[in-house]
Amino acid sequence: MAPLLRIPPKLERPLLQLLVGAPAPVLRRIIGEPIRSPDGLELDPQLQMLLRMMKINGEPELFEGTVASARRRMERSARVMDYLDVPGVTTEDIQVGGGDGPRAARVFRPRRRGRGGLVWFHGGGFVLGSIRSHEGLCRALAERAEVTVVSVDYRLAPEHPFPCGLEDAVAATRWVLKNAGSLGIDARSVAVGGDSAGGNMSAVVAQTLATETLRPAFQLLVYPALDATRSEPSHSHFKEGFILTAASIAWFLDRWLPSKDLVRDPRVSPLFSTNLTGLPPALVMTAGFDPLRDEGRRYAARLREAKNEVELLEGAGMLHGFMNLGAVVREAARLVGHAADRLRRAVA
Repeated sequence: MAPLLRIPPKLERPLLQLLVGAPAPVLRRIIGEPIRSPDGLELDPQLQMLLRMMKINGEPELFEGTVASARRRMERSARVMDYLDVPGVTTEDIQVGGGDGPRAARVFRPRRRGRGGLVWFHGGGFVLGSIRSHEGLCRALAERAEVTVVSVDYRLAPEHPFPCGLEDAVAATRWVLKNAGSLGIDARSVAVGGDSAGGNMSAVVAQTLATETLRPAFQLLVYPALDATRSEPSHSHFKEGFILTAASIAWFLDRWLPSKDLVRDPRVSPLFSTNLTGLPPALVMTAGFDPLRDEGRRYAARLREAKNEVELLEGAGMLHGFMNLGAVVREAARLVGHAADRLRRAVA
């Protein structure tokens, strides 16, 4: 469908901030009847307004066009709604360990910081995303949690299918733990975290390193992808219309996995791990209008059943990707703050 109105790139951020950032009563008058989920949740009015603006602007599916064009769109969209200016956070580009040689990483150091660190893996379906696309979120987490964040540039599919990115994630985490002192952090206070695909890798890294001497102290799993079978009810409830669609998930998996037989492999679907004992404390964050919601709920329940410390925090009115919308969406900003506060306490 052709766009009803094409917003010039220079105007996207200020216009969306103006419209999506309007007070709730104003938004209610514009958007009309609220969108509700099959289980009675109500979509946040700011996000309902965002979806309407995306439709007017003719925003394509995440996967439309070539992989290269999809990657460019994700980089552009990150600049529209994400945190761009977080004062007092400095950056340094370094090399960390990888599965097939060193990988680039960016270190975010807040002005006021403690001994803790966070190894971060960005989202993007194992195909899209980068250090740049999640820089704003990493800055916000570093500043609010008072931790040093190391964001890892892991290899992406389809150029590097599974398990390449995961091998980078495991190797990078081991490298940070081993070299924590040179980064100004305590190896006993290093967390792993990520959103979506990055949440998947964080969960697998925590499982992989659980019995090693140097291992993560905490897991921050943000709307993590945990079950590649896509069999949970939320996958059918939210299969279209809420940014992350069934078609886009299928597109990601087709490029990431060399074989459909891998969908139940615990390294692909950590929900299917047969041993979840002895894992670090976790904060599992889900979104009420997200296809991945139910697998996040189930993973939190399984962690709890295995006697791990776990908190499940659901943004009831949120969409997949809300953590990157915190500069405008008020409830998203609150949830980012909660995640940062929990992280700070965990690695203090």
